[in-house]
Amino acid sequence: MSLWKQILDFILPPRCAICGKILDIDKGICDSCISKIEFINTTICYRCGNPLLEGETSSKKHLLCGNCIKKPNKLFRYSRSAYSYDDFSKKLILDFKFYDKTDLASLLAKIIYVAGKDIFAAGVDVIVPVPLHYTRLLYRRYNQSSLLAKELGHITGIKVEYDAIVKNKKTRPQVECSGTERMSNLKGAFCVKKPQVLQNKRVLLIDDILTTGSTLNECAKVIKKAKPKSIDNLTIARVLS
Repeated sequence: MSLWKQILDFILPPRCAICGKILDIDKGICDSCISKIEFINTTICYRCGNPLLEGETSSKKHLLCGNCIKKPNKLFRYSRSAYSYDDFSKKLILDFKFYDKTDLASLLAKIIYVAGKDIFAAGVDVIVPVPLHYTRLLYRRYNQSSLLAKELGHITGIKVEYDAIVKNKKTRPQVECSGTERMSNLKGAFCVKKPQVLQNKRVLLIDDILTTGSTLNECAKVIKKAKPKSIDNLTIARVLS
């Protein structure tokens, strides 16, 4: 450890990103908070990444959940998330997304890198963050998905295309919409700006939370028009039903 780092740690010791407890080692989250996060590390659906229910699991590989068997989402090859979005874990994302805690990008990127290990094993050519409308970007000053994608690019060495797709329609915040309204709210909101960087490529879409999947689905629909080889999505957390 450099002398400067030792001085900084003495003046401003590393703290847990969730509870604020001082850490002996700067690992981002204390052991107590880590134990309370519901990481998705059980048997999951091979396609959508949701944990499988009792009765759906077995020793076989490549299992599909009931929803993917009945109505497969043909937009995505794989969908993965690091943990369940609940009352405890959401603080980490909300601080990162709305309260200027941009330093969390590195920690969260490492977490989703582990969650997406099978995606990277299958092959990724380009990383694409879900874009914000320019008015939202001016108000917030940063796109949390772009920060995640940037850090993930550093970890993997995979190129990030920040403006391959753009959001050209201002919409209501998805959190204000019901499940059925979310789809209509985003219809026609995205377009491909650089189809040449997506064509015949294995594309990985990055976002913070997967709730109903409306945002990721709308992004995937426009990316499909550029004729990619495949599309995957990776998020920090997802709402589990």
